[in-house]
Amino acid sequence: MHKSLKFCTHLWILIEEIILEENFSDLLEKSLSEFKYKEGQIIKGTVLSIVNDTVVVDVGLKSEGRIPIREFHSPGEDHNVKIGERYDVYLEKLENKEGEALLSRERARKEESWSNLERLQDSNQQIMGVITERVKGGFAVDINGALAFLPGSQVDLKPVKDISPLLNKPQPMVILKMDKIRGNIVVSRRALLEETRKADRSKLLSDISEGDKLKGSIKNITDYGVFVDLGGMDGLIHVTDLSWERVNHPSEKFKIGEEIEVIVTKYDKENNRISLGLKQLTEDPWKNVDELYEVGKKIKSKISNVADYGAFVQLEKGVEGLIHNSELSWVNKNVHPNSLVKVGDEVEVMILEIDHSKRRISLGRKQCLENPWQKFANNNKKGDVINGKVKNLTDFGIFVELTTDLDGLIHLSDISWEEPGEIAIKKFEVDQPVKFKILEIDLDKERVSLGIKQLTNDPTKSDKLFNKTVTGIIEKIEKDKITVKFDENKSGFIKKNNLAKAKAEQNTERFAVKEKIDAKVIKKSSKDNLYELSVKDLEIQEEKDALKEYGSSSSGASIGDIIGAALDKNKETEKKQNKNNDEE
Repeated sequence: MHKSLKFCTHLWILIEEIILEENFSDLLEKSLSEFKYKEGQIIKGTVLSIVNDTVVVDVGLKSEGRIPIREFHSPGEDHNVKIGERYDVYLEKLENKEGEALLSRERARKEESWSNLERLQDSNQQIMGVITERVKGGFAVDINGALAFLPGSQVDLKPVKDISPLLNKPQPMVILKMDKIRGNIVVSRRALLEETRKADRSKLLSDISEGDKLKGSIKNITDYGVFVDLGGMDGLIHVTDLSWERVNHPSEKFKIGEEIEVIVTKYDKENNRISLGLKQLTEDPWKNVDELYEVGKKIKSKISNVADYGAFVQLEKGVEGLIHNSELSWVNKNVHPNSLVKVGDEVEVMILEIDHSKRRISLGRKQCLENPWQKFANNNKKGDVINGKVKNLTDFGIFVELTTDLDGLIHLSDISWEEPGEIAIKKFEVDQPVKFKILEIDLDKERVSLGIKQLTNDPTKSDKLFNKTVTGIIEKIEKDKITVKFDENKSGFIKKNNLAKAKAEQNTERFAVKEKIDAKVIKKSSKDNLYELSVKDLEIQEEKDALKEYGSSSSGASIGDIIGAALDKNKETEKKQNKNNDEE
């Protein structure tokens, strides 16, 4: 029993020595390994496994490291990490609080990228970068692990409103500035585009000529036209050269980025400006206008557009005619065209005028409708007494409904003999039945003048002085009239336009106060009980009397000769009267 216990003791000692020897060997190896690696180094690591979104990597330390799988690829790319593959990794810590090596593939890629970028910058070579997100003043760019800044002005040749098509996609760029100490990298995409554009521009300008057909993409749309990128240079299609049809705004027919074919209409070599045309690629529809249309012809077509001044009718593709407001209706003159016609309405129109130089066709719609003014004139005449109702009251008179389409006007001066129109109109109201006399039907002006007071005789005509010639003394001279006193106690006035038949003599300044003046009584004012006189009417009457007594212009004598003879006779009569008075 004693020998057996002694043997067991020796055995355990031997086993412990063996274990200690092996542990020491492992510890030594691991110690030497840890001594070999330093924090901040880039070392080789082998992928042991991939667990969810984490890559387990062995770098020869006592424990493995775990690296997020996203650090193994650039944004927008799929990872291709495989078990057993070796990668450069950055040793941040030999051991973290979990006892694992703290590794970074991203740091290793960044260090590698910096070295490559410095080399590429020195050789002015382009790089590939991925725009990852928007930051203040521009965008963040991933260049194979290195973070760079892309200013907003360096993204494209023109301001970019929507960056989404460029996000997370490799883009060619050039390095503008690098500072490794501060970790700053500034890149530009625009610089490469400009170089490419310069080369394309030189080639384009060397080959271009008027009449060339080119393909391009719409770069910008304005009120006055469309800018087209021809691949190195922009050209302008003016709004008038977009289509044979009328174009309200280019944005209605075109979109930015749209590919189109154009023709060079003009090339200004001195200023490097290219004018383009689109409509010139198709036949001019005005070429056959004379064969299809003629003045006076009636046609049916649809309203294509309505403006404040009229409505457009599409006669055929590329050929429009305008119905001016005045030609839309016989009666509705002061309404917006939208109240009469709408886009898409089919209408019958008459061709009024074709102007080839201005490429304009004037149309009339009312000419295809019955003329209510002519119809009224056919059924009524001046002097007729008819009934109607008050349609509207205005400051200048009463509008009366003649038919469902037509109105006539009773002017303030034609309402009453006895009182001023401003007072007389107050006795009327809308829809009130009223009887009136037709004073005038003017088809050219599309106007019917009416009167109420004309239903009775003018009371002033019963006055004995009416239409008589009187001699008055000028009492007052105003700018628009003169006031006279006649027949001792009667007063009257002469308006400026009644001072003479000749317009040049219708001037109040040629008269003087207390001067005698002959005039004809034409009416009596009910407003102030004054007589209205007229020198003009007197002169006209004297001319008529002279023509009756001394002949007519058809007899061979001029009007001047006839009036002269009458004046001579009057002078002789006056001489005889004066002589008789002297003898007496």
